[in-house]
Amino acid sequence: MVMAVGLGAAACSSTTSSSTTTTAAGGSSNSGTASRPIPSSAYSDHTGVTSNSIQIGNVSTLSLGLFKGAQVGTQAYVDYVNSTGGVNGRKLVLNTADDGFTGAGNKQATQNAVQNDLALVGDFSLEDSFGGAVLAANPGFPDVSQVLDDATNKLPNVYSPIPLADGWASGPMNYYANKFKADKDKAGAFLANSPSATQTWEGEKYVAEKAGFTFVSEQTYATTQTDFNEQVIAMKNAGVKIIFMDQMPANYASSVFKALAQQSFHPQILLGAATYSNELVSQSGGAANVDGAYLSQNLALYLGTDETAVPAVGTFLQWVQKASPGFNPDLFTAYGWLSADLFVQGLKNAGSNPSRGSLLQALSKVTSFNGNGFNAPSNPSTKTPPNCYLIATITNGQFVRSPDNPPTTSSTNGFRCDGSYIVKPGT
Repeated sequence: MVMAVGLGAAACSSTTSSSTTTTAAGGSSNSGTASRPIPSSAYSDHTGVTSNSIQIGNVSTLSLGLFKGAQVGTQAYVDYVNSTGGVNGRKLVLNTADDGFTGAGNKQATQNAVQNDLALVGDFSLEDSFGGAVLAANPGFPDVSQVLDDATNKLPNVYSPIPLADGWASGPMNYYANKFKADKDKAGAFLANSPSATQTWEGEKYVAEKAGFTFVSEQTYATTQTDFNEQVIAMKNAGVKIIFMDQMPANYASSVFKALAQQSFHPQILLGAATYSNELVSQSGGAANVDGAYLSQNLALYLGTDETAVPAVGTFLQWVQKASPGFNPDLFTAYGWLSADLFVQGLKNAGSNPSRGSLLQALSKVTSFNGNGFNAPSNPSTKTPPNCYLIATITNGQFVRSPDNPPTTSSTNGFRCDGSYIVKPGT
């Protein structure tokens, strides 16, 4: 289950597109934004809005504690905004629902939100395709969330702070190819045993090969797998010098680190956003097993490293603990926080008497979003992912920003903005 989420997180490095946009008034402009038709009835739909409050919904999977972070992060931002007086004089009220890791649960909870809330905010579920069918049938109902389902992601009433798309960013690949020139002819990779994982990996592999990597071992793993010694031995026998683990969630990556230590095999390791976790080092057997690994992602080091350097990260960590004392934030917590941030940005510009239509109109005008330095800039309006990224290393068991990044006080907020999006031909 978590494996599939890792793929969605990793796919944040992606592609871009442009097309004609439909304005709120019904006209068209060749402005490079995606087509965003808004039903006229949405402008008179004030569901969830009262004189002093605005009801919003969140449908996530809480079973096994999977994506509790999505609701914690969303609630944390709601609490933060309400502490400043709310939005245009109204306090936000978050109504949460657990889809029970079922399609029927996700569909029903989404339908309930359509009936009661102004919008959905901060959702995260592997069953979002079922809710997506409800969103498709209600094009005037906004959803500001990170979604995994491709068809739902493409809906005009869905906005994401870190849009997902097909392809991969060349910046990190070129960085690694230049950094590890002696290793790139003997690369290996771990990928999940699923069609979506294969498709995602093909896009990443294409960009990696363009950067000069040659893959001599590609190892798949099952969702139930906990022992990776067999795959590690196969990579060792193949002479692998550098391993791409950037699509592996931390629970799987930690098992790989243990296997690498058991086999006395020490290739260069490359990690991604799904692997970034406060628990990675301890679950991997300690700093000795993970030190020297590299991380690339388009989010700040929000688990604490950037708490002082990036004020938005400090605010995030402070309010997460107020919303859920003792909670250990993760990628989904960050997604919930950023989704709520994007929603509020739109709501502030949706008028003194916001409707679903005016909210969608305001969101369509958000062409640059960076969460006040929390994430590399994206374009939610065109569903264009960030082009920038940061590099970190694990040193003495801690994630540390690489000196190869610009300072956080720079115009890019500490992100590298070299490279471009590359899409594998035929996708």
